[in-house]
Amino acid sequence: MTSWLVRQVQRRGERGQSVSVFVVLITAAMILTAGLVVDGGQKISASSRAESSAAGAARAAGNAAATQELAGNNSAGAAVTAAKAFMAGESDMSGSVSVSGGVVTVRTETTEPTVFLSVIGITQVSGDGFAQASIVPTGQVR
Repeated sequence: MTSWLVRQVQRRGERGQSVSVFVVLITAAMILTAGLVVDGGQKISASSRAESSAAGAARAAGNAAATQELAGNNSAGAAVTAAKAFMAGESDMSGSVSVSGGVVTVRTETTEPTVFLSVIGITQVSGDGFAQASIVPTGQVR
């Protein structure tokens, strides 16, 4: 009878341990999921900022170039200068500007810090942006 009681106590103890392992695994999975959501949001934020900055820089370049072209000046130089000035006003933004065939092309890149991924050594996520604008003098249609 005593051995039966010992076996019952051992079974109950093992069952409690398996529940504890289950709770630890579920908690770890929930933390990983929260980390993916938060750091995924950081990635989306970086991409959104880069796209917005590229669009703004391309718009500024197109406007500056169109004005210069109407005046008969170097529109490509004005476009590059305006786009770079726009990007300089954006924090933590890098990029490039090119003009070819009456089209201004702007590429941008930025980073955002991670929250949960920094635990495994990934300290930041990046986002890229791309935009183009046609140089059309005011009053003309392209």
